[in-house]
Amino acid sequence: MVDLIVIQVVIGDRTFRLKVNRKDEEVVRKTIKLVNDKVLEYKTNFAGKDMQDYVSMALLWFATEQNKAGSLMIEQQETNQKLNSLENRLDKLLNE
Repeated sequence: MVDLIVIQVVIGDRTFRLKVNRKDEEVVRKTIKLVNDKVLEYKTNFAGKDMQDYVSMALLWFATEQNKAGSLMIEQQETNQKLNSLENRLDKLLNE
């Protein structure tokens, strides 16, 4: 059974009610803090924009960071596969 709770969060200047798994609440809140910190950074560095622009830039940054992390995981898996293949070849050569 899913243990959902309702939380209120603020992103930019807007409040949202979310239903999240109880076990995911901390991760959700930390993610929102990260996004809001980035919004504040953009707001400080790029005066004259509206909040929608800052939130959009922060979310674009966040999505890009997620994609980079995913790409690094894929590269690591590929490297591990290549190393395993080399190790198997060496084992075969040593056992001949």
